Amino acid sequence: MKRPESKSLQREPSMNPSHPAPTQPGRELGPLLRHWRDTRGKSQLDLSLDSGLSQRHLSFIESGRSAPRRQTLLDIAQALDIPLRERNTLLLAAGYAPIFSESTWNAPEMQSITKALERVLRQHEPFPAIVMDRYWNVLMTNDSAPRFFNCFIDMAARKGPRNVLHLIFDPKGMRPFIANWEDVAAGLFQRVYRESVGRVVDEKTKELLATLQAYPDVRTEWEKPHSLSTLPFIPISFVKKGKVLNFFSLITTVGAPLSITAQELRMECMFPADEESEKNHLKMMATISVPKPPQPAPPEAPKPDTTTVEQHPKTTAQAKPAQESRQPRQTKRIAAKVVA
Repeated sequence: MKRPESKSLQREPSMNPSHPAPTQPGRELGPLLRHWRDTRGKSQLDLSLDSGLSQRHLSFIESGRSAPRRQTLLDIAQALDIPLRERNTLLLAAGYAPIFSESTWNAPEMQSITKALERVLRQHEPFPAIVMDRYWNVLMTNDSAPRFFNCFIDMAARKGPRNVLHLIFDPKGMRPFIANWEDVAAGLFQRVYRESVGRVVDEKTKELLATLQAYPDVRTEWEKPHSLSTLPFIPISFVKKGKVLNFFSLITTVGAPLSITAQELRMECMFPADEESEKNHLKMMATISVPKPPQPAPPEAPKPDTTTVEQHPKTTAQAKPAQESRQPRQTKRIAAKVVA
């Protein structure tokens, strides 16, 4: 039975003046839409049901026979759960200008989000918490995060920008201090695929994975799940002076982002996996002195007002002759009275 089309599902005419078509329909639009349908494992019929567009209309768009309106593309992107960054690419391919902004994470328009992140970072003390971008680069931390990692290595000696994955995989980083490093490394490989924005690994993420695979003893089969655990998570076990500290992480993201920057922010909070690890962590952190903030320079002593000092003698010198000039007059008057 053929599925009826409502008025809102009709194909838009490309020459409708109230809804002008893009100036140059991109030749890449059709292949892009097919790519995202294949990535999500959806047929044109599935996408038709999810987006509210007719299957025929979708077929015409993919084949280039129909030029979609911008809102139509956004509806398709929403149905395919395409990340905001890639939605801009889709709009450009159709000849439209991008609508999703991208700024730095500490830009003024991100102030409400950064304040919320700072609040959570403070509340997570005395355990490490880190804010990262899409590619695991560290943007913000609480005080406990650098103090914790400095218990094992000199973080100041590592070149920036700091990247969590490189910190774990590098033999000169935290790798020698992780008891179950192979399990953790394999789990991180799977997290890169699972936690990538929109569950899509872009070219820059592929480059990051390639650099990780260049480290010694990294196996390509770690990209797929290979082991089962009795725990509900894969712990990361740090070893310090013969004591093991087991941790697991919780990941926080922005709930309903409308900018690329907000969508790609992630905060990872580390929690002790057992009471013994929590006790050892608190003891270890207690032995580390909290770095004191730089003290402001003492205020300079006020310089003497040389202008006042120079004028004072002149004023005194001018007053003395005036007094001396009055004294003879008084003497004359007294003498006159006596004579009289």
